[in-house]
Amino acid sequence: MTENNKKRITVDIQNTSYTIVGTESASHVRLVASLVDQKMKEIKEMNQHLDTKMLAVLTAVNTMNDYLKLKEDYASLLGTLKEKED
Repeated sequence: MTENNKKRITVDIQNTSYTIVGTESASHVRLVASLVDQKMKEIKEMNQHLDTKMLAVLTAVNTMNDYLKLKEDYASLLGTLKEKED
């Protein structure tokens, strides 16, 4: 990944602006930021007393949990497909 391919996209998460640098499209980065913001809002609604650091950590933990579940589901589906092919 060269510096020429990188883009800078500014997004707002929890009323704070962040500049994201990467090669993904602006629409993809905005979608990711929107989903992070949404998840943070959901968690914040359950506990209004969370500070930003704790809210960010809980959001990361919840997101990674969701990711791992989807990864396991995907592996299981691949296994089922392989069994049906054999």
